[in-house]
Amino acid sequence: MPTLSQIHLYPIKSLAGFQVQQWPVDHNGLRYDRKWMLVDETGQFLSQRRLPAMALLKTGITGDSLQVFAPGQSPLQLDLNPAGGEDLAVTIWHDHCLAKTVSAAADEWFSTFLQQPCRLVYHPDDRIRRVDPRYALPSDQTAFSDGFPMLLVSEGSLQTLNQTLTQPIGMNRFRPNLVIADCESFAEDHWRRVRINSIEFRLPKPCSRCSVPGIDPETAISDKEPLAALSRLRTWHNKVYFGQNALHDRSGELAVGQAVEILETGELQPPLPSPH
Repeated sequence: MPTLSQIHLYPIKSLAGFQVQQWPVDHNGLRYDRKWMLVDETGQFLSQRRLPAMALLKTGITGDSLQVFAPGQSPLQLDLNPAGGEDLAVTIWHDHCLAKTVSAAADEWFSTFLQQPCRLVYHPDDRIRRVDPRYALPSDQTAFSDGFPMLLVSEGSLQTLNQTLTQPIGMNRFRPNLVIADCESFAEDHWRRVRINSIEFRLPKPCSRCSVPGIDPETAISDKEPLAALSRLRTWHNKVYFGQNALHDRSGELAVGQAVEILETGELQPPLPSPH
């Protein structure tokens, strides 16, 4: 039976994440996942697509603090449960919502490292950001993710991709939340509903990939791989796909090693030839 082999958390959108052995799931997904975000002077979200150096910013959680680490700068300590701040209108792709500012000190810390003016904002617990109604229920919500609360990928899919690469890459290139072991490569393309512990997940659409997987998370240097390989293997309607977006039906707790029960399968999404 497939099992949950990795859980990845990304507290600040597009910064480096980290792995945990167990973690709570709340209404927005993994607790604290993409609860914070950097925006420019117009309120537009910032990501590695525009600023690859964001990959070099590491995050961690200890007690009630979120720590951010940057080469050449003292670590930044943030309250894990922020309160207050000013309302700020922000934009994530086509979504417009109100966030809260964190502090002038945090803004200066990030602006110094990234060498451009930016502000750190957070998603208050009482604010609701709905998921695209074409794929979601009215009750589905997320914080500052691109569009869905979670991303699921199987280890086998990465192994198959790595067989086509001169230099194998790590799973962190694809920034998943949930990594599944003990299944065939791209088995997740068939899954529609799965259950881990007491939480059911719906997988309504595959994840189309941007340029971020081509950025080395250790150097912030861009390369043509793995996107060139994906474009040969996983192109559909002029987009490349890897992994499945996931929605959850309730809060709960996830832990590495838990079984993944496949509740419903369907046609391949995207409809690509099997790699086997």
